[in-house]
Amino acid sequence: MTDKHIRQLAQIISIPLSVGLLAPVVVASAAPGVPGNNDRLNNGIVTNVDTIKFQAGCTTKLKKSPQLEAAAQRHTVDVLNNRSLDADIGSDGSSVAGRARDAGYRGTVAETVAINNSLAINDLDVMGNWYYRPDYMAIMSDCANTQIGVWSENSIDRSVLVAVYGQPDQ
Repeated sequence: MTDKHIRQLAQIISIPLSVGLLAPVVVASAAPGVPGNNDRLNNGIVTNVDTIKFQAGCTTKLKKSPQLEAAAQRHTVDVLNNRSLDADIGSDGSSVAGRARDAGYRGTVAETVAINNSLAINDLDVMGNWYYRPDYMAIMSDCANTQIGVWSENSIDRSVLVAVYGQPDQ
């Protein structure tokens, strides 16, 4: 579907009322370049990772870190806008450790990345893929990871979610 088709769909649509009159209904879409609110998805990932940690025998609940979230956001936007990226290294050569450090985080970090080549991404798809990847499962179930930052972004044909896990310096 092209941008032109999407704009056409967002035009006023008339639907019949029970009295036989037509009432206009406006279908709104997000402005180009304005990120959607994915808080529900992001919070669901935190909850699901916490569940995996508890199943692994961990006793501490994950805490959200604004610095790790900033690092996750930076990489999410980078992966969303650079189609050649599909893992942990950024288009500028940055690593998860460098992005976390740049965001002000002090400690050991790890990262999991989900890319879906469509407008939507959901926590079941993300967790289903991560659960069966031994490297990602090891990160998610590591009891030493006590902090997390999650960010996701969508475009018309690509969705990206990044979770950054942290072990703060003492």
